[in-house]
Amino acid sequence: MTDQKVETHKILSRILIWLPSLAITLFYIPNALDKLIHHNQTGKVVESSAVMITAGVYLLIGIALFIYQKTLLIGTIMLVLYMTLIVSIHMYKGKPAEIVMLILMVTIFAAYIRKPQLFHQKSD
Repeated sequence: MTDQKVETHKILSRILIWLPSLAITLFYIPNALDKLIHHNQTGKVVESSAVMITAGVYLLIGIALFIYQKTLLIGTIMLVLYMTLIVSIHMYKGKPAEIVMLILMVTIFAAYIRKPQLFHQKSD
């Protein structure tokens, strides 16, 4: 292959690797900002403003850690824990939880694509 083809391949590969992470980020950021701005939401399992603001800040920290390559694992764990709680809340309230489960799986998938060695067992 020529140098230009190799460079194009690298760029395209990099874009495709980051695409799921971008999609996840575009889901989580509005969710976190909504919790910070509209923290007086009614009809939630926990109607405390402090809990909603804490959840929004937690999500923003998790997103930042998820985006930064060196803290990808910590950010992924934070986002997965949050979404696991949301899945259980949806199931408790009798709401459809399939989409939330899909977002949970895509979060793990995006982390795996960006850094697969985190998910492999180290052999001695």
